Amino acid sequence: MKKPARPPAKPVRPSALQAESLRQTRREHASETAEDYVEAIADLAAAQGEACVVDLSRRLGVTHVTVNRTLARLQREGYVSVQPYRAIFLTAAGSKLAKECRRRHGIVVAFLRSLGISEKTAEIDAEGIEHHVSPETLAALAKHTGK
Repeated sequence: MKKPARPPAKPVRPSALQAESLRQTRREHASETAEDYVEAIADLAAAQGEACVVDLSRRLGVTHVTVNRTLARLQREGYVSVQPYRAIFLTAAGSKLAKECRRRHGIVVAFLRSLGISEKTAEIDAEGIEHHVSPETLAALAKHTGK
C-alpha cells in the first residue's frame, strides 16, 4: 500500500541567521523606549520650553509611575537629567539620540508618503518601523526619497 504524499516541508532558516535576527530584534526593543522618551522630551521642550512627568505621561499614554521608572533608567544611561518635581532635560547624548530619531522618522515617513500612504497612516506606521530599520535600509529609503 502506498503512503499518501507529504506536503513539501517549509524551508528552514539557517539557525545562525535566525539567532542573529532575534538578537537584533531584542536589542531594538530595548532601545525603543529610550528613543520614544527622548524624542517626546525634545518635542515637549521645543513646544513648551520644558518637559515634565505629567506631560510625558499624557504624550506617551503611560502612567506617571511608568514615566518615573523609565526616567530613572534613562538618567542612569546618561540620556536625561531629572530633578524631583522639576523639568526633565536631555543631556548631550539624549539630544543626539532625539535628533537621530527625528531624522529616521522623517525618512520613513517620506518613503511611506512616496508610496501613496496617507499622512496619518505614514506617521503611525513610521513609529514602529523607525526603530527597526537597518542603517542599510534607511540609507536606501533616504536615497529613494532624496532625503
